[in-house]
Amino acid sequence: MTADEERLLRRAIELAANARAAGEAPFGSLLADAGGRILAEEHNTVLSDGDISAHPELKLARWAARHLPADVAAGVTMYTSCQPCGMCTGAIERSGLGRVVYALSGEQLGALKPGGGFTPVPQEGPLLYAEARAAVDGYYT
Repeated sequence: MTADEERLLRRAIELAANARAAGEAPFGSLLADAGGRILAEEHNTVLSDGDISAHPELKLARWAARHLPADVAAGVTMYTSCQPCGMCTGAIERSGLGRVVYALSGEQLGALKPGGGFTPVPQEGPLLYAEARAAVDGYYT
């Protein structure tokens, strides 16, 4: 890790601490270009927004998708206080961001939570393949 990357990751942790001080869940993230310039910052607002999807990583992925051309987004790094959850990871992938650097892993976070975190929801499938395929077939070509 370079000194600049360390500075940016520390800023993400500072955003997480600020979120906690404001009564929110303690998560913070930022986007930086290849030169280390911060493009956008966010912290968790799940509680104040009453929105379970108001994670900083998801908000920044949306911001990037709206404001950055694909070639620019590919050179942008997200620095985040904690490893993105599955929801945020999907959004980051779709936004075209080039890289994610995180401080605390999902496993480390789970160890800090009483009971270890969320209980997985059972999923079943794939089912009705032919019918489901018909709705999608040809869309991506």
